Order: sequence, then C-alpha cells, then structure tokens
Amino acid sequence: MLRVAVVGSGPSGVYTAQALVGQGAVPGLRVDVLDRLPCPYGLVRYGVAPDHEKIKSLQGNLRTVLEDERIRFLGDVEVGARGLTPARLLELYHAVVYCVGAARDRRLGVPGEELRGSFSATEFVSWYSAHPDAVDDGFGLDGPGAVVIGAGNVAVDVTRILVRRPEELRPTDIPQGALSALATSGVREVHMVARRGPAAARFTTKELRELGALPDTRVLVDRTDLALDPAYDDPSGLPAVNRRNLDVVRSWSAGAGRGTPAARSVRLRFFLRPVEILGDADGRVAAVRFERTEPDGAGRVRGTGRYEEIPAGLVLRAVGYQGVPLPGLPFDPSRGTVPHEAGRVLREGAASPGEYVAGWIKRGPTGVIGTNRPCAKETVASLLADAAALGARDVAPDPLAALRALGHEPVPWSGWLAIERAEAALGGRLGRGPVKIPDWAGLRDAARVVGEREGHPIG
Repeated sequence: MLRVAVVGSGPSGVYTAQALVGQGAVPGLRVDVLDRLPCPYGLVRYGVAPDHEKIKSLQGNLRTVLEDERIRFLGDVEVGARGLTPARLLELYHAVVYCVGAARDRRLGVPGEELRGSFSATEFVSWYSAHPDAVDDGFGLDGPGAVVIGAGNVAVDVTRILVRRPEELRPTDIPQGALSALATSGVREVHMVARRGPAAARFTTKELRELGALPDTRVLVDRTDLALDPAYDDPSGLPAVNRRNLDVVRSWSAGAGRGTPAARSVRLRFFLRPVEILGDADGRVAAVRFERTEPDGAGRVRGTGRYEEIPAGLVLRAVGYQGVPLPGLPFDPSRGTVPHEAGRVLREGAASPGEYVAGWIKRGPTGVIGTNRPCAKETVASLLADAAALGARDVAPDPLAALRALGHEPVPWSGWLAIERAEAALGGRLGRGPVKIPDWAGLRDAARVVGEREGHPIG
C-alpha cells in the first residue's frame, strides 16, 4: 500500500487527492488529507465572499472527492506543531504533497500602515468568512468613508461587502457578529483605488459588473482618470477581459446611474499610488495620501509629484498574497514559493525523495480556482513516476496512531459533518440558514461529540 499525505484541503489539495486516486493509477494507494483547520475546502470556505453562492457551491464538488473511500480527511492537524515536522511526516507516509497556499498578505510599505483602522483585505475577508483565526477589531465601520487599495477581485469583494445592505447578506452563511456589525455600519462611501489604469486592472468583468448592480448604490468614475490610460481611445490591442473591463468603467464614467439618489456610493479611482496613511490624535486612520501617477510609456507608471488626500476611517489593502516558509521545507523568499521541478521539492538543487508541492506554494498566488487542477496533475504525474521507489521505503504502519502519539487529535470527516449540523442548528436558532461558527472552541466543541463517540476525545 502506498500512503500519501496531502497537506491542505483547499482546491489544490483536493484536486491533488483526486488526481492521485483517479483511474486507479496505483492499486492500493491511500491518501490522508491533513488540514490545520477542523474544516475542509480552504479558501472556498474562508476566502469566497458569502454572497457568491455559485462559487461557494464548488464545495459540493470538493466534498465528493473527500468522501472517496480511498481518501481520509484529518482536520485540526498542524504541520510544524507538536513535533509534526516534514521529516517526521516522511516517516509516516511514502510521499507528502504540500498544498499550503500563500497565507500572508502583501504590505504597502508606507508610513502609517500600522495605524488602527488599517488592515489587509485578508483580515477583513477572514472576519466576514468566520475564519477561527480572525480578529474582530471593529474595522472602523463607524464611517463614513473607506478606502480599498487594489484592483483585483479581492478588492471588488471587500468593496461590495462594505456597501451591501444587511438584508442581502442575511440569507448567506456570514457569521452573526459580522452581519450585526455591517448592519450598523456607518460607511457610506468607498473609494477603490489603483495605481495604474483600468486597462491593467485584474478583476474579472463579472465581478466588476456586480458593483453596478448593487441596490441603492451608485458607482462613480472620474473620466479624467480614464483618459490617462493609453488604451482609453483605442483598446483594440488589449486582451478581451481588459477590453470588457474598460467598457464597463467607461459606461460608469459617462454618468450611468448618476441621476438616481443612492444611500451608498463606490468611487473607482485610477493612477493614484498610496504614499502615507494619515492618523488622527488618537492613532486611528483619518485619511490616505496618494501621489498621482502617469504612464511611463513602457507599460509602467511613474510619480508626478502631485498629491491628494482621501478621508477615511478604514483602509483595506488588497494588493496580493505571499507564501510563508514552512519550517523544515526549503523556501525561496523572493518568489514566496518552495523550490521545485515539476512539483518535486528541490533541496540544494536536487529532488528530495517523497516531497512535493502543488498550488500557490508551488507557483505563487496566480490564477483562478480552476488553475489548481492542471497544477495538481503535473505534481501527481511526478509522484506517480516515482511511485516504485517511494513504495520501497518503510513507513509507520498506522499514521493516525502516530499523529495521536504526538499529541494531535485529528477531526475526522464525521467530525466535519457534525460541524455542518451545528452550523445548521445555529442558523435555525437565529432564524437564518446555516451560519458559520467563527471560533476554534465552537468548531472543536461541535466535532468533539463525534470524537468522544469514536473513543478519541477531540480538543
């Protein structure tokens, strides 16, 4: 029997497990999917906005994979904790595939970034997604203004959630605390700011258009911002998605919806680079200072020496993610990835037997959810090519017993199903559909009943 551990149960981890057991490539192969959280699905559960039900429905596809009899989910198992090092994992499994994503947000590197009221978009997303590590700092929702820095889908998501009416979020699984805070939010105007023009923005057109479809909200774009973009007058050389994005913002700049009174507004600003976050006497965010940029003729932008300030009580930076090193694995800090060749982990330039990577920790935080599928297949092809040599190694006869001996008490799939039932019950008590449990204690308590019934207390 070939035993493989996949570390991480987000899309890249699940697609890796699926590829491993697909088509019966190795008879007798068994896969343990380990996750630091008691819950599976990674960013599909904890990164997709609660009002994006169609994308969240992907959990059903991931669920089907994890319910395969050759795959075992083991939650609440953290590599790097309680002696569970990469070296120890190789004593328990013939091969280990790390699918740990890119957990850290990029920083702006400007003065004032540490002021109260300044957050990464990741922190805000974790809060409204009920991630158990999330910190509720109030997020400066007393308003009236907020600034979101970035021009990708995450920036669009957090902007949309900030201006959504609470009655629109109530049918979702957003945690009750976040729903209550957003219901009393004083934020009425959100500036979404990018240092380059709309032709270079990385949001998808569908996400962008959703901003213009929000009830009681109008989207405003300054035509002078757009006119700076070299593609404004002739977008024919742009990729199709960028042309569509430019068409959308052009329609908004032409005044679509300006005459309709609205309770909230979203202002899209382009060619502005943040240079400082300004605070008040109490150390809270008061405004963001930007430098006007302009195209440099080489596809980049340069500063103009002209500045403006946008008042705000909340600043969210949505400028990308970075991988973080996992103790015991090699790491390239410049790329934020683990060095590899076709998914095989490289140590001092040579492939490390039994160690593999897939997903963002392999290629960097690029692509969409579906991009993880071919990435996983490449890694699995490398692993299966090595299968004969890997299977010749002696490993522990019972990985689960070894994990427990180290002090881990894994949450099994039945424990996750118990968490689902507890979230449905919580929603019922609140007069809502299923509502996410937002804390470690609540998640472990929900799973503990199953663990105790199976003779292995959890928590």
